[in-house]
Amino acid sequence: MKTGNRDLIVLMKYDSVSEAAMEHEITLLNNLLYSVESIHSFCIANEVIDVNKYKIIKKPHLIQQAIRDKSHKPFVFVCNKN
Repeated sequence: MKTGNRDLIVLMKYDSVSEAAMEHEITLLNNLLYSVESIHSFCIANEVIDVNKYKIIKKPHLIQQAIRDKSHKPFVFVCNKN
């Protein structure tokens, strides 16, 4: 598993938490975030709005193609579905 450097703020309910327990919580959070932060999850949560063609692209494989496209066209937006 690839663990990258990231800044995490971890709020604990109790002040007297051992260092090992804190490291365990951080490891679990990194594992959770690693599994969620994938291109597939990103494509499911977003859509591409192409104003030039008057289209909204919702299929994950087409969103992935639009993101990886090297020619950045004007008025093509990646929007979150929330």
